[in-house]
Formats: sequence, structure tokens, C-alpha cells
Amino acid sequence: MAKAYWMVHVEVDNAEAFKAYVTAVMDVFKNYGARYLARAGQCEAVEGRARSRNTIVEFPSYKAAVDCWHSPEYQAIKALRENAGKVDITIVEGYEGLQPGS
Repeated sequence: MAKAYWMVHVEVDNAEAFKAYVTAVMDVFKNYGARYLARAGQCEAVEGRARSRNTIVEFPSYKAAVDCWHSPEYQAIKALRENAGKVDITIVEGYEGLQPGS
């Protein structure tokens, strides 16, 4: 079964509100088997537009990623960041096919 990922791009306008969201979301992510692969580290937009914070959250399956998003626990916490800035989130299924060098 392929893993899945939340690809998150954020431009923070209210650091305190966003920090409250990040702290609160940890337990929800834990309940869905999620882990951070990238979180607000150094980045370079080599094509297109980027936001200042970029995060990739890995889930054990596409179902877990979607279920986490729609869960009442996440929706309650999501409200903490609604006025914290601009956010784009895409849920994408992992790829298990042919790879370079295979």
C-alpha cells in the first residue's frame, strides 16, 4: 500500500496563532501515524512561486491522510490557524512504480 503526503505551503501572518496550531496538531498527527519529512527548513523556489514555510507530512496510507484531514479533531485544530496566514495543502498518494536507475 502506498503512503500518502500532505504537501503544505504557508505564508505566516500571525506567528503566535500559527505556533498554537503547530503545537496542537502534533497529537492528531500521531493518532493517524503521520510524521514530518520536511518542516520549514531551507528552501529555494526554482520554478513558480513559493511560500516561506513548506512542510511535507507523511501518512501510512492515502486513507489515513484523508481521514486525518476530515476528522473532527483536525477540523477543530485547523480553526487555530485560519487567521494565521495563507495556507495551501494538497493530499497526494505516494508512488510505488518504476524509479530512475531501476
